[in-house]
Amino acid sequence: MSAQINKRLKKTGQYSLLCLIALVCIFPFWWTLVVAMSTEGNLFEFPPTFWPHGVSLANFSEAFRVIPILAFFKNSLLITLATVAGKLLVCSLAAYPLSRMQFSGSRLVMGVILATMILPSEVNFLVNFITMTKIGLVNTYTAVVLPNVVTAVSVLLLKQAFDEVPQDLLDAARVDGASEWTIFYRIVLPLITPWLATVGILTAVEAWNEYIWPSIVISKPEDFPLSAGVLYLRGTYGSSTRVIAAGTILTVAPILIAFLFTQRFFMRGMDGAVK
Repeated sequence: MSAQINKRLKKTGQYSLLCLIALVCIFPFWWTLVVAMSTEGNLFEFPPTFWPHGVSLANFSEAFRVIPILAFFKNSLLITLATVAGKLLVCSLAAYPLSRMQFSGSRLVMGVILATMILPSEVNFLVNFITMTKIGLVNTYTAVVLPNVVTAVSVLLLKQAFDEVPQDLLDAARVDGASEWTIFYRIVLPLITPWLATVGILTAVEAWNEYIWPSIVISKPEDFPLSAGVLYLRGTYGSSTRVIAAGTILTVAPILIAFLFTQRFFMRGMDGAVK
């Protein structure tokens, strides 16, 4: 009986901790939504208001009127899809040799990839901008996408996925006369689909929310993604926190909804694709 009580208390404590973490994570989004839907009251009163006063969609309508949100949305969608496709292609091609091929310098290459994780992404902005300028890609979506198609985290995740594929399966395919390319895209890639989905989801969230690099490499406002374009609300409505909050919700909502519908694939990838 005592063991059951301790087990229940432990489980209650674990769920309580998870609920507390969930509340901490949800609160910024909820408070922003409350501000965006409110038309009355003091936004900065203490304790803060947890429910909108004078509920209205007027702030969202004003955000649509001031900036071309639909055009920014289309730009973000294009950049995100291109980044996801490019990263899955390049990182899978990079991770497969590191996992399944023996070649001189493989450990050095792996060490260099791991070393890049130490540096923040902002360190690369100057070098990337000079590179994009030299090859004439400034003010194009290609310049936004190219620096983000390879990341150390994605390569490591896919390498781990390739490591889990049974070696006997690959040897059997080679005995049957399958080429290395056939083994890669007909046998290995279908087996690590959940991992590919995980990398794709993480990449989509990162690409959708990216605003510093697009703001640097793109100077035409009409070509901005949604995350960068919404910043115009801050200049136009410097004192209208409600309109800025509405623009923020419009930026966050699409990727949040997409993540809710794809989270099962994300969890399968994190648990391991190949059993």
